[in-house]
Amino acid sequence: MARIALDASGGDHAPVEPVAGALEAAQNLPESCEIVLVGSRAEIESELAKHGPTPSRISIVDAPQKIAMDEKPLTAIRSKRKSSIVVGLDLQKSGEVEAFVSAGNTGAVMAASTLSLGLHNGVRRPAIATVLPTMRQHVLLLDAGANVDCSPKELVGFAQLGAVFARDVFERPDPVVGLLNIGEEAEKGNAATKEAHGLFTDNQHFAFAGNVEGGDVLTGSCDVVVCDGFVGNIVLKLLESVGRTFTAMFRKSLDAKVLESGEMRGIFKFLDYSSYGGAPLLGVRGVTIICHGKSSSKAIANALRVALRSVDVCLSQHIHDEFVENGVVA
Repeated sequence: MARIALDASGGDHAPVEPVAGALEAAQNLPESCEIVLVGSRAEIESELAKHGPTPSRISIVDAPQKIAMDEKPLTAIRSKRKSSIVVGLDLQKSGEVEAFVSAGNTGAVMAASTLSLGLHNGVRRPAIATVLPTMRQHVLLLDAGANVDCSPKELVGFAQLGAVFARDVFERPDPVVGLLNIGEEAEKGNAATKEAHGLFTDNQHFAFAGNVEGGDVLTGSCDVVVCDGFVGNIVLKLLESVGRTFTAMFRKSLDAKVLESGEMRGIFKFLDYSSYGGAPLLGVRGVTIICHGKSSSKAIANALRVALRSVDVCLSQHIHDEFVENGVVA
């Protein structure tokens, strides 16, 4: 039995899309999975009523306060203890649920996750890990925005976190890690990436492919690509924009018959970020999945699927094992 808390008050389209996403997930996820909607009980019940009878494995925990997207994270989570973000993560801390999913204020979700759940021993900072599609296989990019400035040792920690995720979720026993840089040569890059290259080379915990350039991220040659959150967030936003742009270009240039073909539907799915679910916040003692603020019900449902997968494979426990038992220092 796995119980996942979903922030029903988080995101630009709450509670409409979170509730619809929960109902979609309830139809497709195993019956052993329960979904706990966290937010204003009155708003959630009103939204659920629009969809007919509520499945028995969807429940509600009242959290009357909301954290807006533009609020300062630390101030908000300290002053709004009955917000959906704080209440949802407290449910995980107390063991009432095994995971938390939110499309709400990213900074608040990160801060509350770190304060409520804590970090695994050896982890200096948590990292947002984003799954990117390629023509060969999925690639994990981290950090995608949690940490703007990172030390070389923190980059090594991100690589180790990503390697555990790749083994558990991608089912790749020997993941290959690349360091995002402006050139393949070891001497290229800024001070942090130059030093990190040496640390990556000397590590005993993952295979290091060396430096990879921006054009190599989507080749699928690596399982994990590591960078600081400043660069990672720019890469992520650029790729999302490229997907939307190409989709719009196809729809404008091709006739309806071609657009409805199986090949084109496959391309649209490939370019649609909502198909890949949310981004795990790796390094915290538990499972937190961060969704895009504009997430649709489809994206929410897929994020719940990612959360369930993370629980089922014991991702958090395996991160603990890697960092503590193997003596890794992030």
